[in-house]
Amino acid sequence: MGVGMSDVIDFVCQGQVGVLTIDNQPVNAASHRVRSGIVNAIRNADADAGIKAVVLIGAGKTFISGADIREFNQSPKQPYLREVVLELMSASKPWISAIHGAALGGGLEIALGCHYRVALSDASLGFPEVNLGLMPGAGGTVLLPRCVAMKDAIQMITTGKPVMARDALAKGILSAVTEDSLAEFAIEFASQKAGEPLPVPLSRRSVIEPLTRDEADRQLAALRHKSHGQQSPVVALETILATPGLGTEEAIKLERDHFEQLKASEQSRALRCLFFAERNTGKLSELSGIQPLKVEKIGVIGGGTMGSGIAATCLLNGYAIILIETSEAATQLARQRVWEILSDSKKRGLISSSKFHALTSAFQSSVDYQAISDADLVIEAVYEDLKVKQEVFRRLDESMRPDAVLASNTSYLDVNEIAKYVVDSSRVIGLHFFSPAHIMRLVEVIKTETVAPQVLTTGIRLARSLSKIPVVSGVCDGFIGNRIMSAYRREADYLIVEGASPDQVDAAMRDFGFPIGIFQMQDLAGLDIAWAMRKRQSKTRAPDIGYAGIADRLCELGRFGRKTGSGWYNYEGGIPELDETVNSIIADERDARLIVPQSFSADEIMKRILNAMQGEARRVLDEGIARCAEDIDVVMANGYGFPRWKGGPMFMQNR
Repeated sequence: MGVGMSDVIDFVCQGQVGVLTIDNQPVNAASHRVRSGIVNAIRNADADAGIKAVVLIGAGKTFISGADIREFNQSPKQPYLREVVLELMSASKPWISAIHGAALGGGLEIALGCHYRVALSDASLGFPEVNLGLMPGAGGTVLLPRCVAMKDAIQMITTGKPVMARDALAKGILSAVTEDSLAEFAIEFASQKAGEPLPVPLSRRSVIEPLTRDEADRQLAALRHKSHGQQSPVVALETILATPGLGTEEAIKLERDHFEQLKASEQSRALRCLFFAERNTGKLSELSGIQPLKVEKIGVIGGGTMGSGIAATCLLNGYAIILIETSEAATQLARQRVWEILSDSKKRGLISSSKFHALTSAFQSSVDYQAISDADLVIEAVYEDLKVKQEVFRRLDESMRPDAVLASNTSYLDVNEIAKYVVDSSRVIGLHFFSPAHIMRLVEVIKTETVAPQVLTTGIRLARSLSKIPVVSGVCDGFIGNRIMSAYRREADYLIVEGASPDQVDAAMRDFGFPIGIFQMQDLAGLDIAWAMRKRQSKTRAPDIGYAGIADRLCELGRFGRKTGSGWYNYEGGIPELDETVNSIIADERDARLIVPQSFSADEIMKRILNAMQGEARRVLDEGIARCAEDIDVVMANGYGFPRWKGGPMFMQNR
């Protein structure tokens, strides 16, 4: 066989070992050309007596990221992905998949079709299809339970979460893991397997540790509850559980039928739209060709919950961090918060013990602004008060290099007003992280009136480097997300004044697919934050905007939510419950307005909330605060719990 089979497939021989390299950049998706190339290589290798084994490897940064989603809306072309997998299992010579980067979805199915799998130690393997409203469709639900214990297969497929190479080796997915050159290791491994009897392909093996009927029923019930209405995880689990009672061909056919049903569903269409929307955020045409500033050292001002979360996130992603607090005592508390986040990452296997110690040793803190004088970028995360933030920026302007980027993590405040306290306001930007900052994926990148394009690009690139989703927003009260949330929170307040109860509203939102309801969410976030915002807005609030003062009265009583033991709900018993204080305040508000309470169905509650959400979202779009409707959907899904499988409020409105 010669070198260079096609523009996406390359095949060379190194002695008796053939090396097939997939080079379909940027992520080596298993497109039609890739699938055809692999099948041709299998057949040619079988016919070539000089080839004793074949290594399948990816060029660039990754192995195979999965199927080519762009082909989903086209007529399918043979060879189908499942045919590629079956051809690999039927090959007469050993095939070894060599995995670096990630083997995801169809990429992992191709790897499972090979006789052996080896990987670099930092590689990851997974089936993320449920996140697109799908499930494996080329044998994943059939082959994985024959490779690992069924409980592990269920965990991987129904959650969509990948496993790292060492874990995959322990579970039985991989044959070997290496720290060194993957290609050299794989070729040597293949040379050792050449001429040996082929292992029994996964398609002919039995399911490993199948669940009992009772275990299966419990798993299904728990997953239905956890999925909040999303179909794909439940259908995937039902398919896996059917596998032990079916032959391989029957099981693969059942999997394919379920895959096609999910692919045609509205939920999958919504999730796929959201997937592409998330990939396109931050891609502003006016920033084309503009390179970001170099950022290596970051300062964080404020070590509370948000500041420590931001600092830990930056540390985990390779940035040098200096955190500034107001006192030595506050500094120690901030350090403790950061260490707790890093410790949790170590416990979950995301970082090694040596990495943990390296990060904690590298983390610096101070009470002196001069400590960040040489930082490339600083993120202010102090209390949500305009004057306090303006004073911080005045001090930053005095202390830092004139080319450093100054960012505010404000949730509501006018970043233009903050920028006025800096001589060169073009270097000021908003970076609104969501709490907890080390977990939440969304960052609103606030575009001020005077920000330099290179500074805006730097903010977007920084968010991406932290594995966040950057959404550019114009300046207004609350930006995109909090402005829309404030609108439907007001509508929820009106609903309880008119007769609904907070727990009815929350239940309707959970039934719709939100993980928690709006009143639960306020208690979790802390009622005092929104209270401060409402007091600030009181002088300029338009008279035509109705206002229910129930939350204000709760705050006046010191009921700030979970952190004080009570808010909309009372948490003293460990279970959130409405108490007489809340019921009495609601009754007082109704009496003051001469309102006779009425009853609402869950559908009526959600219609009101969605109308308020979509109406405000449309105004945000019309005013140019949001770049496009898709950005709004990304914000609501990633920052406010809007069910991803519904696509977002704008997707629902426009469908």
